Amino acid sequence: MGYQPDASKVAVWVSKETHLPDHFELVEQRGGKVVYRSTRIKNFGKYGPFVSSCRLNFTEFKTPGRYRIRVGDIYSPELIINEDVYRHTADFALKYMRQQRSGYNPYLKDSCHTGDGYTLYGPMPDSTHIDVSGGWHDASDYLQYATTSANAVYHLLAAYRDFPEVFEDHYSDNGLEGKNGKADVLDEADWGLKWLLKMHPRKNWLFNQIADDRDHKGLRLPTKDSVDYGKGKERPVYFANGLPQGLGKYKNRATGAASVAGKFSSAFALGSKLYQAYDMPYAVLLAEKAKSAYAFGLAKPGTQQTAPNRAPYFYEEDNWTDDMELAAAQLYDLSGAKKYLQAAENYADQEPVTPWMGADTARHYQWYPFHNFGHYELSKKGYEKTTVYYRKGLEKVWNKAKENAFYRGIPFIWCSNNLTVSFTIQASLYQKLTGDQTYEELAQSNFDWLFGCNPWGTSMVVGLPEWGNTPKDPHSAFTHLYNYPVNGGLVDGPVYGSLYKNLIGIKLYHPDEYADFQSDLVVYHDDFGDYSSNEPTMDGTASLVYLLASFDHRKARVSEVQKDHGALIRGDTKEKKIALVFTGDQYADGGIQILNTLEKRRVKASFFLTGRFYDRPEFRNLIGKLRKDGHYLGPHSDQHLLYCDWKNRDSLLLDQNRFLADLNQNYRAMAKHGIRKEQARFFLPPFEWYNGQIADWTKQEGLVLVNYTPGTRSNADYTWTEPGKKEVGSQEIYTSILDREQDSPNGLNGFILLLHIGTDARRIDKFYPRIAPLLDQLQKKGYRFVRINELPGISNFQF
Repeated sequence: MGYQPDASKVAVWVSKETHLPDHFELVEQRGGKVVYRSTRIKNFGKYGPFVSSCRLNFTEFKTPGRYRIRVGDIYSPELIINEDVYRHTADFALKYMRQQRSGYNPYLKDSCHTGDGYTLYGPMPDSTHIDVSGGWHDASDYLQYATTSANAVYHLLAAYRDFPEVFEDHYSDNGLEGKNGKADVLDEADWGLKWLLKMHPRKNWLFNQIADDRDHKGLRLPTKDSVDYGKGKERPVYFANGLPQGLGKYKNRATGAASVAGKFSSAFALGSKLYQAYDMPYAVLLAEKAKSAYAFGLAKPGTQQTAPNRAPYFYEEDNWTDDMELAAAQLYDLSGAKKYLQAAENYADQEPVTPWMGADTARHYQWYPFHNFGHYELSKKGYEKTTVYYRKGLEKVWNKAKENAFYRGIPFIWCSNNLTVSFTIQASLYQKLTGDQTYEELAQSNFDWLFGCNPWGTSMVVGLPEWGNTPKDPHSAFTHLYNYPVNGGLVDGPVYGSLYKNLIGIKLYHPDEYADFQSDLVVYHDDFGDYSSNEPTMDGTASLVYLLASFDHRKARVSEVQKDHGALIRGDTKEKKIALVFTGDQYADGGIQILNTLEKRRVKASFFLTGRFYDRPEFRNLIGKLRKDGHYLGPHSDQHLLYCDWKNRDSLLLDQNRFLADLNQNYRAMAKHGIRKEQARFFLPPFEWYNGQIADWTKQEGLVLVNYTPGTRSNADYTWTEPGKKEVGSQEIYTSILDREQDSPNGLNGFILLLHIGTDARRIDKFYPRIAPLLDQLQKKGYRFVRINELPGISNFQF
């Protein structure tokens, strides 16, 4: 696809002769002008079918443009150097995820597998019906596995958490075109989460799999699936009982259920944290499910492998402590309970390095997931051992990779591309944690392998890049029967020649276009008949979404503002500026302390207050002091109305006339304090809850709707314990803000950080005393606090 200007840039030269180059040149694509000449060549020996090979390093050349590399009279394919070479590629890979949907399939605009399913191996009678329709098909067959789906959900959620600015909103939650005010990657993750909820309907019920290899009876679209498992349209749903399963000739070697339960728990926990900004009841449900899935894993330590039937192929997962480590780490993030942190650290020490790293082979999905996100989560929390564990794994792969020109240290087992993606993610996370660039060239080389810097000169992602050589004949009924592209799908990838020769049922349908590049070491075929190397996988593609987002983020051009349902929720993330915002309605008990804190630190903030607040005589002096000190004062509605239903955001609870009457009354109350409407064009809605219609009405009035930036618990500083609710402690709020600053690639740049000027007397643990140390911490990190009308990206917004 190309290189970002500051990235490691290395081409690989191979030959079936012994001749080696002594220099190489970069020439402009148009005109052929030589712009760079180098002798930075590192020679290697035989690799695969090649007699000689070498690496041509041109990292120091950073001028954007389109070029070719020339060695003698041999030219490379076109080479692009540009900051934006990876822009929107993560969203492109989501195309395949949407196409893999079960239940309603937006690509086909039709439904499939809506009868799923009937239970097996569970505590209920076999053949009990349970509704588990939804989720994603695992690959080009129509089996569905909780193991791969939960891992996919986690990667999609983590991609948004870590790189929100690279994702866009072009599709609705049903997968059809149309914006819905939420990034498409969150819509896709939510599709997976809702299926996982169905697969974990009760505390002591957790299902692992839908269908089995009886699925492999022939080619058809999922909407035309006629395979009968004995109950018509219903397919079998395998309960995670922790014991060996298999209804036919073959059985797995399951020893427990913690491997799959841990994956459920981590996906639910991260989902809960992210969806707090969108749907609090849903976030609460996910938190409950995260805890119950974790408890299920504690009760059944060991691995829950997938169930075979007629063939000996299944996901032979043999490790599980990594899954429980990640689950415990995410539960600690969610709850702050030390028991989870201690458990996560204990699990981490049981598997320091993912066992495939440094190995020559492994069984199918034997060590899964292929990289341990739990180590990353613990490293962020100061558990330094896990950073060392990451480095040990990278070093094991490097010790193999440094012996060949492609820097390949990953075994060519089934789904080698999935391992490649995961390894590159681990290398990127390690560099992010430590700043150590030791493995930067290795990581880039593995990334480049996926997009054409390999013996076959082909991308391993269907349709990406659109101008490149990508898989044209993948193992997919969509393409083979109807010529539908499976764009964005990551294919399995090259396998050992010996492995390919011993697989059942493989035959090539066309002459091998890559025959000259195959070897006993490794083969890859762009042929429908090779399911071992050319079948796209759902979970591999989900991991690729994270990887592409991380590479895009390195030089991503961030839009000036971020929006949600028509409101501005974040300023320009390129500058370390924060808008500290306070809202107020009935209470102002924190007012004097807040003012003194801001004055001492010379911080200007923004206060959005209701008409009721402005009209209270006892608040008059406070408001005057706010104005005198130069803080921004704006409207927050007059009577603090609830504009739309909490559960159904699209359901308005008032009409436009009432909305405007209330808002204008708010401005009349402000006018009594000398605040004119033209001085206060930014409007923060009551309850911080609104929809697109409210945003449109606001715009029609020449105003701009703003809201807080999600990602911290700051807006919960008003909560107090009442039936069915829980007070969010000030320490948890404080920690959430600093964690967000540390965990997010852009920190708190452009943040609208919302707190309250007063709270109900029933809240004992007031946050006001924490504001001073919080400001001190953030100012030490280089942040500047500005008024909402001065926040970059928002300050120059055209009314």
